[in-house]
Amino acid sequence: MLKILIVDDEVLERKALTKIINNSSENVMVIGEAPNGRKAIEMAREHKPDIIFMDIKMPGIDGVQAVKEIKSTDPGIRFIMVSAFNTFEYAKEVMQQGVKEYILKPSRIQDILESLQRVSAEIFEERKSMKEQQNLRENLDRAVSIAQKEWVSSLILNQVQDISFDHWGQLLGVEITSGYIMLFSLLPKEKGDLGLHEKQNFYLWLKDVMKTVVKKEEVMIGPMTDSQVPVLFLCKQMPDKVQFKTSAQAAIESLFSSFQKNQINADLRVGIGLPYSQGQELNKSYHEAVVALQQLLKTPNRKYLFSGKQGATELPSVSDVLEIEKKLLDGVRQGDLNQVMFIFDSFVNKLIANKGLRASAVKKSLDELFILLSRMLHDLGIQFEASLTIDEAEDSNGILEQGKSNLLKVVQHVQLWRNSHAKGMLHKAKEYIENHYADCITLEHVADYVELSPFYLSKLFKDRFGMTFIDYVTEIRIKQAKLEMVDSSKSLKEICYSVGYKDPNYFSRVFKKQTGLSPTEFRRETVS
Repeated sequence: MLKILIVDDEVLERKALTKIINNSSENVMVIGEAPNGRKAIEMAREHKPDIIFMDIKMPGIDGVQAVKEIKSTDPGIRFIMVSAFNTFEYAKEVMQQGVKEYILKPSRIQDILESLQRVSAEIFEERKSMKEQQNLRENLDRAVSIAQKEWVSSLILNQVQDISFDHWGQLLGVEITSGYIMLFSLLPKEKGDLGLHEKQNFYLWLKDVMKTVVKKEEVMIGPMTDSQVPVLFLCKQMPDKVQFKTSAQAAIESLFSSFQKNQINADLRVGIGLPYSQGQELNKSYHEAVVALQQLLKTPNRKYLFSGKQGATELPSVSDVLEIEKKLLDGVRQGDLNQVMFIFDSFVNKLIANKGLRASAVKKSLDELFILLSRMLHDLGIQFEASLTIDEAEDSNGILEQGKSNLLKVVQHVQLWRNSHAKGMLHKAKEYIENHYADCITLEHVADYVELSPFYLSKLFKDRFGMTFIDYVTEIRIKQAKLEMVDSSKSLKEICYSVGYKDPNYFSRVFKKQTGLSPTEFRRETVS
């Protein structure tokens, strides 16, 4: 709704204009009247109107002076000048201030409304354009964020072999000569697990704070896995040891300061890998950060720890390997291929660190893993006929390739099984949406509720219903809004909020796109 201010030294003129405008459309409303230029300046500052009907000839500060003063502090306000004087000098002065509309007294109602309509249309079009640009920026940021997650994941898994820092510099538009990885870990302050809300808040905070804290380096934030987030720092110059520690330490101290102010009910720890001058070696920095974090968690009083030296490793405990096994089984159960491949790489690295590269030891561990997998599949009622036996091989690499291949077959089979059982999961998801459509509901929330990955749930919606998750939520909300419109005692604004929208204008646009009618038109046709 557009806010209108009427400025005229004649009270009858003000009252007449106010009545005409308020009766003309639900999109405009007079929020005040001013008898002179000085009062108009004060009210413009206080009420921030969108449009001002300004009389030119007034005692004291006239309309032209008032326009200049108001424009100097709020150039976005539009003016419609009203005057009984049809002189070129008046028109010239206000045109120099960017005023396009000029109507003469006594004014016909049609002239007033046509002038108001032109200015209103210009404002709405400008807002629409700004909204589209904002949506475009948000979509671009979202796409970049997704791409960065995939990129960091690929680096950690050592799947990016054919790209150098020169290539990265060309893609990012800056010079890149080296990089390193920090691993952020969020820990509960008390016994128990962190809730989804805490994890989401932490991840959003980390994305925002990186933009303000890190100035001299490019930053890419990876996906969150079990309350841990890898962050890739790309440097313009290869720092020496002192420069690296000084720069990283300053950034971390700022991060911890912001973390405390953000009041996230958890503790934060950071393991830091060392910088490398070759893109293909960044997975080493990641594993150094993992080792540093493991050491850090055994030292309660420290908040962050640098890796001791390049390539440094520490033998993980048997419990570490078992914990990763558990995560791997959970990823298989959810049919999340990307997550499984990501965790498998960690499993292999800990396995090698614990048992070395002896082929027999690696084979034995993988055989044990697949026995656990077979048992889990049986418990889930999933029939899997293919053999998971790993053949003898001359070296560990051959055994690991067999293991990865077998794991791939299992996950793909679980995906097929889950797809055949998707009807029940989708019913559960739909039921959740129908009960929570009025809340700030997201794909991630619903996916967590039905224990599916967001990507897989989104795919199921598209495959089964021919619409996206967002389209389905919108359909439910608009359907409920139609039902509530039958109750004439409820305002459209109340209905907007009750079905999950925070912006009445956005609700109106969505409603019209879905039904072909504005909320007002729909209510008029159905209720009457």
